[in-house]
Amino acid sequence: MKFKIDTKSIKFKSWLYFILFAAVLMAALWIIQVFMLNTLYGTMKTHQTEKVARNIEESFMHNDTEDFFDDVSDYCNSHDMYIYVVSYDGKSTYFSPSSGDYDMSAMQKPEDKPEAENSEAEENAPKGPAINPQYISQMQSLNEEMIKKGGLVTMTFGNDDNSQKVLACGNVLHADGKEDMIVYIFSPLWPVSSTIEILRTQLIIVTLISLIVACLISYYLSSRIARPIRKIKNSAKRLAAGEYGIVFTGGHYTEINDLADTLTGASIELEKSDLMQKDLIANVSHDLRTPLTMIKSYAEMIRDISGDDPVKREQHLQVIIDETDRLNNLVGDLLSVSRMQSGKSTLEKTTFSLSESVKSIVDTYRVKEMGEAYTINLDCPADFTVYADEEKIKQVVSNLLSNAIKFCGERKTVDVVLKKQGRQVKVSVIDYGCGIAAEDLDHIWERYYRASSNMTRSVEGSGLGLSICKEILTMHKSEFGVNSTLGKGSTFWFTLDLVK
Repeated sequence: MKFKIDTKSIKFKSWLYFILFAAVLMAALWIIQVFMLNTLYGTMKTHQTEKVARNIEESFMHNDTEDFFDDVSDYCNSHDMYIYVVSYDGKSTYFSPSSGDYDMSAMQKPEDKPEAENSEAEENAPKGPAINPQYISQMQSLNEEMIKKGGLVTMTFGNDDNSQKVLACGNVLHADGKEDMIVYIFSPLWPVSSTIEILRTQLIIVTLISLIVACLISYYLSSRIARPIRKIKNSAKRLAAGEYGIVFTGGHYTEINDLADTLTGASIELEKSDLMQKDLIANVSHDLRTPLTMIKSYAEMIRDISGDDPVKREQHLQVIIDETDRLNNLVGDLLSVSRMQSGKSTLEKTTFSLSESVKSIVDTYRVKEMGEAYTINLDCPADFTVYADEEKIKQVVSNLLSNAIKFCGERKTVDVVLKKQGRQVKVSVIDYGCGIAAEDLDHIWERYYRASSNMTRSVEGSGLGLSICKEILTMHKSEFGVNSTLGKGSTFWFTLDLVK
């Protein structure tokens, strides 16, 4: 088993990723705030100007002249715009709170006025901050496009250097009972250049500060992540060296805590497995040594002493046969437990009479123990039908009955009781022997409990009978347990679902 975690790599990568994230974020800010600001500002200003134009159109349609011009004045003041309202026939009606009235005859279509009038209009063109004489030709284009479309038109006037750019918006105003008019809205765009310079300076400062802060935060976070992983790595080395039962400590992150808890659970399970392995070796070697010693001893006695004495030879051979049976039973029990715990043993369920199966097991033990003067009582008031693996259930009853006979005490009496309990049948095997201490009840189903406990019982067996019962009943999803009182005996029980 080999554990290897490069904490330096984790620390470096987490640091690098955080700095890259900060750099990408700052780059995005630079692109949006500097390189795309002109476009964004122009788009937003266009949307705002067109919205004002529509609002003015709504006001013209629903308000009288005084309220209409009040609304126009409000839009001028609140949106930093210059607004001109001209009658459709060219008679000047101009509104701007900052510049006074101007003759807007230059905004008529060229074909509507003589050439001389056009020249005079250019000379008398408004000189306020919103209209520059150099925009007159561009405004004529705006007029033509607006009159052709009969509605809202937006254009940008000025040079390519953004120093004198103006957003111009024109719209024709129609209303029942009113003379048609044209509204011109001019919004300057040149403050964007100075704003970009200010933002560029600010972003340089913010970028430097952000990178420094990103380095500090990334170093702190990478150390915070790497420190618990380093501890886990060191603990894993101890685990790999065979030091089981280690408790792994996590950190401040859920994933690292989950990893630590998982490794702690694995460490505990490895410790249990190691103890079980040692216990298995100790008990198997103990159980195997006795019959093997007996077999070897009696085989030597037959060879050296009783080979020519038929009576003694038969006795010695019988001992060898009995000890061989013990070894066979032990190996069989070990295989059964291993197969069931590994999941290789499957259930072959059928519908059968539990009463008849239990009765057959009891009858077998009555014949077997007749010479020992044991009393086995069966209390089965009805015929109980269940759906289960009959052979495995018989094995459970046989193991429980065999266990009860071994520890039934001087009374040599065992009771087997089948009783209906709701939709289930409860099978109880009762002995009246020495009983089991309360602190040992939780371990009674473990392998080799008899050999590993402090209870002194001069009985023979593999120590796997109850463990086999537990595995079989667990496969059946049955409830089972034991009730015991020291000096009065024990009751082992399990339940199975009844079949109607």
